[in-house]
Amino acid sequence: MIRAPRTRALIACCGLACCFTAFSARLVHLQVTMHGFYFAKAHEDHGVRQVIAGRRGAIFDIHGEALAQNEPVKTVVVDAGLVKDPALLADVLAKTLGVLREKIFAQMTHETWSAAKKKNVRSPYIVVKKEVRQDMVETLSAQLEQGKMRGVSFEQSANRIYPNGSMLCHVLGFLGYVNGESEAVDGVERTMDSFLRSHTGFRCIEITRKGNEIVPYRGEEHDARNGGNVRLTIDMGLQNIVEQELDAAVKQFRPKGATVIMMNPKTGEILALANRPNFNLNALDGRTEENSRNRAVTDQVEPGSTFKIVTTAAVLSEKLVTPETVFETENGYYEWCKLKDHHPYAELTVNDILVHSSNIGVAKLAMRLGDQKFFEYIHRFGFGEQTGVALPGEIKGTIHPPHLWSKISITRMPMGQEVAATPLQVVTAMGAIANGGMLMMPQIVHDITDDAGNVVSAFPPREVRRVVSKKSTEQVRSALMEVVSKRGTARLAQVLGYKVAGKTGTAQKYDPVTHQPYHDKHVCSFVGYMPAEDPAFVVLVLIDEAQTKREQDVGGMVAAPVFSRIGERAARYLGLTPTPEEPEGSIVAKGSKDGGDFRDQ
Repeated sequence: MIRAPRTRALIACCGLACCFTAFSARLVHLQVTMHGFYFAKAHEDHGVRQVIAGRRGAIFDIHGEALAQNEPVKTVVVDAGLVKDPALLADVLAKTLGVLREKIFAQMTHETWSAAKKKNVRSPYIVVKKEVRQDMVETLSAQLEQGKMRGVSFEQSANRIYPNGSMLCHVLGFLGYVNGESEAVDGVERTMDSFLRSHTGFRCIEITRKGNEIVPYRGEEHDARNGGNVRLTIDMGLQNIVEQELDAAVKQFRPKGATVIMMNPKTGEILALANRPNFNLNALDGRTEENSRNRAVTDQVEPGSTFKIVTTAAVLSEKLVTPETVFETENGYYEWCKLKDHHPYAELTVNDILVHSSNIGVAKLAMRLGDQKFFEYIHRFGFGEQTGVALPGEIKGTIHPPHLWSKISITRMPMGQEVAATPLQVVTAMGAIANGGMLMMPQIVHDITDDAGNVVSAFPPREVRRVVSKKSTEQVRSALMEVVSKRGTARLAQVLGYKVAGKTGTAQKYDPVTHQPYHDKHVCSFVGYMPAEDPAFVVLVLIDEAQTKREQDVGGMVAAPVFSRIGERAARYLGLTPTPEEPEGSIVAKGSKDGGDFRDQ
């Protein structure tokens, strides 16, 4: 009888031991064997990979004025798994954010998310609206708190804005969106995207069923990295002048297109660049293929008589002639190649060939130079190759090699026919004359800086090659100064109080089907620099198909006055010291009733 209780006690102890062993085994199984499974499930139910957005770099002008920057905005998202009353929340969101109620309600009550909610699994979030201003966020937050509604969160983002609207649109470019991700589409935004682009970070967090973060359980974290800031060579003071005068010219002449480029010839830095037509960077719905093209680098035109600086500088640099060397100019008609001058001259010096823009004279200069040597100088001046400027879409232009020339090509190319160049190539070539014979690579970006203002990458002036001798550029300069005088074709390009050097151009346009020249369609241009003896800038003005009288549709009367107005205002802005004596025959650039020959080929 004594053993029975002991036996029962022993059996009870063994039973309890077995139970605890079973429970222990189960705990070990759950916490050790199945740890990975349940950890993953818990993370799936309550873990969130929180994105930390970086800031895209801003774009500034040379003086630090913001040209492209970020406006902080929020993205409103809804977690359908946390919403108790979809109808009420849809009403609040629709009223505050102006979104479509039926669409939001349908998204929150989707059968997949309803099933997920029943299984107590967090559903994917719904993007309700992007780019929501801070005042709207505050209003919505107050309404959600008042109604004790859960499931709505706000993600930090930014909206790209351009403070100057359409100004510099072809230089800056813009951002587009592909599958919800921003993508640099054009301009500096595109070419400098690797510097501007930010890198997002993330933070792994745990949240409660109410959506609040459990801070002690915060896991892996990687900080976001902001993009670098790009500083351009553009001076917005000069850009304003160029844009205003270009608008005035477009209003006056109603052309098909127009371009103005201002460059520092000593460094190659582009100080201002504008095209017409243009578009508003903050209203891309008005953007078309026609108004979004950066004509300065994507279009090619026959340069006309502005190309005569190449031939003249080349023969002088080769010492084949001097400025006083005299050439017979056939009284205005060269029978051998059927070439005409606008005015008949029996003979002209090399200097006067450029001053009077003689087609016959410059053709004879090129023939003395020879086909191969002339072709080499064309390439030395940068024609037929990309300049390397940090703008997308740049083309090379068209320069045919000598073996493809006709017998008379050597007489047509010196006057800017049978060649095609971009406006940027033309102004860069004149820059080489202005700076003493060195071809500079055009620069649009000055440097890249980080958030602290430290320079990450710099783009100093870059010499491409010496084109012609310094002495020859001084000789050409003397002729170009006379071009901008009462004797020359660019009298209206004069700037009161300053010496100007430059060259006009008037190129006929051709029918793309018949390849015959139009008689009433021209590309009028003027490219010049000032002050002539120590240039602060070189400017190209190009007007495509000006609507004006036929006798006035020439570079000297269409483009030259625009240069004059830009030059006068730019000189005041830069504080340039006036020349002691006034230019010869100086006049106000509004037209002429006496003296001077404004016409050129």
